[in-house]
Amino acid sequence: MERIVDYFAHIPSSHRSLILVGGIAFFWLLESVVPLMRFDYRKTRHAGINLFFTFTTILVNFALAFILVKTSDWAVSSHVGLLQWIVLPVWAQAIAGLLLLDLIGAWLAHWTEHHVKWMWQFHSVHHSDRYVDTTTANRHHPGESVIRFLFTTAAVLVVGAPMWLVFMYQAFSVLLSQFNHANIELPRWADRAINWLVVTPNMHHVHHHYVLPYSNTNYGNIFSIWDRLFSTYAVRKGKDLIYGLDTHPDPHEHSHVGGILKVPFQPYRAPVGEKQELQV
Repeated sequence: MERIVDYFAHIPSSHRSLILVGGIAFFWLLESVVPLMRFDYRKTRHAGINLFFTFTTILVNFALAFILVKTSDWAVSSHVGLLQWIVLPVWAQAIAGLLLLDLIGAWLAHWTEHHVKWMWQFHSVHHSDRYVDTTTANRHHPGESVIRFLFTTAAVLVVGAPMWLVFMYQAFSVLLSQFNHANIELPRWADRAINWLVVTPNMHHVHHHYVLPYSNTNYGNIFSIWDRLFSTYAVRKGKDLIYGLDTHPDPHEHSHVGGILKVPFQPYRAPVGEKQELQV
């Protein structure tokens, strides 16, 4: 365990980039072989738009990274945060830290973006993708990237997470996000086994269904436990899903970068939703 901690404490930026690029490449190839949906779209053009937002996300996080480092260093040196108040072996710190960082930095951030209107305006860019695949994982408006960064920073402070744990969390977060957005469907037996612990494509695709109430379920990124605990877990057959938003039905509105960047600054559009009971 000490070797793992040492690796994440000194993980080169090239390795972190490899996790992102390698994850996209691997799931891109996999979904081309065994796709859940056979989209009628130009896959490379679609990827180009989403990779633009991947690049802006990287820029935002790179520009603000010093805040995250300073927050973590201050929390550790000042003994602030849950992990600084409780003495745990390193393996227990890793497990507890990953769970709590995922809860605050991902699940709570995601839930909040769906329930605060001005945040939703930014997050709707992610949901406007009508062809969800592994590149959708990083389709975030720069404004949302800042919002997510602030939640992550708050999580680091509350948890009292050292940087090795932050790097570990970010690595898992990137990899699982690529996985659970990929245009693939796991066999039912595999999904049942895996999604008791982590979020699977079968689970997260439901969240991208184009109308309420399903788009307000399955907020998890790494661990599925939070949706089960907070009663936001739902299931729906992959072939029955329709991606996108009922508030943004015009494909031309979100088919080019310029139009997508303007979406958060448009008047708020209230979702219509479907009258149906969730399958849980």
